[in-house]
Amino acid sequence: MITTKKTYGISFALLFILCGVIQNSFATHISEPVLIDPPTQFKVGDMVILHGRVDYNAQPAPDVLLNFKLIRPDGTMAVDQSYPSNAEGHFEFKFDSKNEVPGTYQITITSHCLEIHRYACTYKNQTLSLELK
Repeated sequence: MITTKKTYGISFALLFILCGVIQNSFATHISEPVLIDPPTQFKVGDMVILHGRVDYNAQPAPDVLLNFKLIRPDGTMAVDQSYPSNAEGHFEFKFDSKNEVPGTYQITITSHCLEIHRYACTYKNQTLSLELK
């Protein structure tokens, strides 16, 4: 009887530990792009410059791949480019609007995580409307 209780106790402890390990194996890496005081109105011909950082656990994260997509008012793609955050976890997006038409543009910045976390990445993004006049 004591051996049975001991076996159940050990089995329960092992099951509890195993559940913790399995839960951690499905954890995802979540980094998020954050724009810092973005302007939203520009004149056609202006250089559109947006600054931001990538947050991971409420801290700036370096070397996180970001994708920048800028959509024109007619739905066509103006920009589709990717590059990583810098060593301080910051990024800068530049777009020369001299050959563009007035209207509302939409930029979406998507975090693709660090290379080592791609297998468990949750892709977060931030979208902003920009007005060219």
